Amino acid sequence: MRLSNATLCLVSFIVFSFLQSPAFAVKRSYVVYLGGHSHGVQSSSIDLDAVTESHYHFLGSFLGGHEHAREAIFYSYTRHINGFAAHLSDEVAAQIARHPKVVSLFLNKGRKLHTTRSWDFLGLDHNGVVPSNSIWNKTRYGEDTIIGNLDTGVWPESKSFSDDGYGPIPSKWKGICQNQKDAGFHCNRKLIGARYFNKGYASVVGKLNSSFDTPRDKEGHGTHTLSTAGGNMVPRASVFGFGKGTAKGGSPRARVAAYKVCWPPVSGNECFDADILAAFDVAIQDGVNVLSVSLGGDPTAFFNDSVAIGSFHAIKHGIVVVCSAGNSGPADGTVSNIAPWQITVGASTMDREFRSVVVLGNNMHYKGQSLSSKVLPDKKFFPLLSAADAKLANASIQNATLCQAGALDPKKVTGKILVCLRGKNARVDKGQQAALAGAVGMILANDFLTGNEIIADAHLLPASHINYTDGLAVFAYINSTKNPMARIMPVTTLIGTKPAPFMAAFSSKGPNTITPEILKPDITAPGVSVIAAYTEAEGPTNEDFDKRRVQFNSVSGTSMSCPHVSGIVGLLKTRYPNWSPAAIKSAIMTSATTLDNANERILNASYIKAGPFSYGSGHIQPNLAMDPGLVYDLSTKDYLNFLCTLGYNDTLISAFSQDNYKCPGSINLANFNYPSITIPNLVGSITVSRTVKNVGTPGTYRAQVQKPVGISVKVKPKKLKFKKVGEEKTFIVSLKVKKGEAIKEYVYGQLVWSDHVHYVRSPIVVKAV
Repeated sequence: MRLSNATLCLVSFIVFSFLQSPAFAVKRSYVVYLGGHSHGVQSSSIDLDAVTESHYHFLGSFLGGHEHAREAIFYSYTRHINGFAAHLSDEVAAQIARHPKVVSLFLNKGRKLHTTRSWDFLGLDHNGVVPSNSIWNKTRYGEDTIIGNLDTGVWPESKSFSDDGYGPIPSKWKGICQNQKDAGFHCNRKLIGARYFNKGYASVVGKLNSSFDTPRDKEGHGTHTLSTAGGNMVPRASVFGFGKGTAKGGSPRARVAAYKVCWPPVSGNECFDADILAAFDVAIQDGVNVLSVSLGGDPTAFFNDSVAIGSFHAIKHGIVVVCSAGNSGPADGTVSNIAPWQITVGASTMDREFRSVVVLGNNMHYKGQSLSSKVLPDKKFFPLLSAADAKLANASIQNATLCQAGALDPKKVTGKILVCLRGKNARVDKGQQAALAGAVGMILANDFLTGNEIIADAHLLPASHINYTDGLAVFAYINSTKNPMARIMPVTTLIGTKPAPFMAAFSSKGPNTITPEILKPDITAPGVSVIAAYTEAEGPTNEDFDKRRVQFNSVSGTSMSCPHVSGIVGLLKTRYPNWSPAAIKSAIMTSATTLDNANERILNASYIKAGPFSYGSGHIQPNLAMDPGLVYDLSTKDYLNFLCTLGYNDTLISAFSQDNYKCPGSINLANFNYPSITIPNLVGSITVSRTVKNVGTPGTYRAQVQKPVGISVKVKPKKLKFKKVGEEKTFIVSLKVKKGEAIKEYVYGQLVWSDHVHYVRSPIVVKAV
């Protein structure tokens, strides 16, 4: 039967309309955030089911029915965070975003782990951070503190998570060990919980096989970070015999829990918003005291940021959230995790090196670093070759210089020590490519941006990583002689090296691009060549060609510095259980140091003086954080007022806070009671206020000011007298541009309140316009 043209047109129109209906349009995964819940102290399964039903009802009104909503929603956030994640067409998403009940709607974006993973993302103490000879080392101290970690899971068999000598699991713990599909995974009285969240990841990559249904860490990042925060004391730990000592987390007697939200990278992303929010929602309910979050993405509006949303709901319940600043340095304005209720951590070095000296044929010695267990014959020199001179005929000079796959000519490389330039591909992969081409060893030279930041990697061949200046000298030597020669000396572990700390080149920097009035990062901590527990599912380099297995590994990144601070927070939560997250943050920030072990200002990786946009308040000092004297405190209401200053309306903030909330008539963001003072656009003058609370002995504090260049600073009153613990005093700081002296770029100073025992230091960051 032949259909008429009119009939064909009608059929085509029906099919087109059918395919364009909400049920059949192209869909992406979105997060719909509706605010918070008020379940009270206990929430029953009936309460949680009712919330899920409300989500089906809400979405069903847009999709044409309850069943369509059930098919679309893959997460329903029901405990503390109110919202859901669902497959939606862009058209439907746009309609939902306009609904008055919706606080925000955003794509289920991917985020990155903040570790270098032997790669380069460029565009405290060597014995750990637990102070000796203090209450913090008492046998059972801190066992009631629970540290949760959002990451890649955990390797439960690690000695860092043994429960030998531990008492019963704290009664407040409500979590589970999600091992129904992985019978070999076990929790205990140390590792008291583990969960995995992969529905958001699956919504992007497609259906997952059963190997994803486990909280087991298969790539090492989660095990490393969790053990850094709360791992046991494990004697005789090392990486291939280097760095021998007792491994321990910042809070070694704490209980720990793993929340696996990160998976194999897809388009460079590993951790997705929908999974992150689900983990926060459950972790709050489980009863953690600290959440360590070594991941992040590009800075974005707070209500479109899963980590910012999740961490806000966490701090409302007294949970301190510690986040990594990111690995996108040394460029300015790259810092992530910039919400004021988070503790944001940069990365710096420590006073330990795994030194591997390069000796040239002209007898010049250059101090590099490595964790290569392979050594060249003693005192034997080998021909030295620049990778640029080793390129295959069809390869580019750039690819050869970087020692990339397929760029090196074995006829030129065999039997030689190859000099590769840092950048683009993994540092350990450069060594592998050199070895595949026949090299006997590799010298890895920094580029200009990475400067003096050298990282000890577990190379598979004899190798040494040298800084930029020494690299220039090596290349100059090669070009100066017909027969350049070199040898690489075996690795030795050195302690007490100077200067230390200095900032890692990869550590992301301020200013804060969302709210420049809030200084970020807040603090810096050890993040270069950190030794901690590791998975035994992969080799130490995480490369397919690496068949070795280790119990401990050296890794670098702000992912590694973040859990150092998380561990210290765990100790402070134990010692001061009634302190707010803001008070703990203040104690850590105001007790930090801006000096290195040579008593000079902390430097960046180019050995130039760093500033607050690199290290925030400075390098963490755990012993001093235990007794800060004064703290700058903040409540949930203060954070809501902060959001008011950003232009969020009463309706959105009420949904966020779960209470009817009305923004005050006039709020100045400069008066937000943060432990630092940042004025990004100072015209003429400004007066800001701060309030400090006494948490120490009674005493009198006097103000000491170091003025930023071109800015006058006056403090009133200049003296604060405290008669009791908990007493609060308010002061004002007046800043004024000095005509003819101010420069139109950021300048730094500081305010210190001191009673000659405590030194409560706050950075002052100002830019005149």
